[in-house]
Amino acid sequence: MKRIFEHHNAGPTTKAQRSVCLSVPHAGREYPDWAADALNVPIAKTRPLEDRYADALVGQAIARGYTTLVARVPRLIVDLNRAETDFEAATVSGRSILAARPSARARSGLGLVPDRLGAVGQLWKVRLSASDLTARIAKFHRPFHRALDDALDAAHACHGFAVLLDVHSMPSLPGEHPADVVIGDLYGRAADPVLATCASELLSAHGLRVSHNQPYAGGYILERHTRPKAGIHGLQIEIDRRLYLDTKLDLPGEGAARIAGIIADLADVVSQRTACLRRWPIAAE
Repeated sequence: MKRIFEHHNAGPTTKAQRSVCLSVPHAGREYPDWAADALNVPIAKTRPLEDRYADALVGQAIARGYTTLVARVPRLIVDLNRAETDFEAATVSGRSILAARPSARARSGLGLVPDRLGAVGQLWKVRLSASDLTARIAKFHRPFHRALDDALDAAHACHGFAVLLDVHSMPSLPGEHPADVVIGDLYGRAADPVLATCASELLSAHGLRVSHNQPYAGGYILERHTRPKAGIHGLQIEIDRRLYLDTKLDLPGEGAARIAGIIADLADVVSQRTACLRRWPIAAE
């Protein structure tokens, strides 16, 4: 695996105009050679872990000059949307320097390093070693989050505020008229409410059905990187894969360019609307 992530920086002529940054943490499809031998199942069986070709959804935003981080390390190797401690101790051999604090998702097999997947069952032939876990965190997890911190800090320093759009894809939701897109803001903890409203209005204007925080409210990336009271906000955007993949849900389809345009438009609108959220310190008397 040659790349951890791709970091697309705002160009010198647009940097001062961009308060929005984008991240795509589950886009990785570049599997290391050793993974096939280490797995109980073919790599193709682990594909549901991917946000398949979600990187195709930010191409137009990148072209418009938005700073964007696109993960290349697969979620199978390390999940960048999980905390470093989000794993079950029983899934790691040897003594870890990290205290395991598994979430409900980790207890279901989808922690920092996924070890079980739905009907597929146990993914790995042997337990992950503590040293390997530590190495993956140091090589993949921390660099990604440091880069995201730096991008948001730079936007905040320039504008007095910053907004993260964390882009994901989801399987189709159940129901007669399910949402096409789910906007997550940790139930209001990750962003000023005006931003979720702004996003919902823009997406609805494009003919998409929108849900707010149900069933996806946001994950570790929003929890770690957003501080609304300090002027750093974030929204998680989950997009139905049928909107942009082909009928086999394998490759970008006819809808990919349309959805990429909508994501770029969303970044534009959010960037414009966040001007009202700017917070200047009150001068001392």
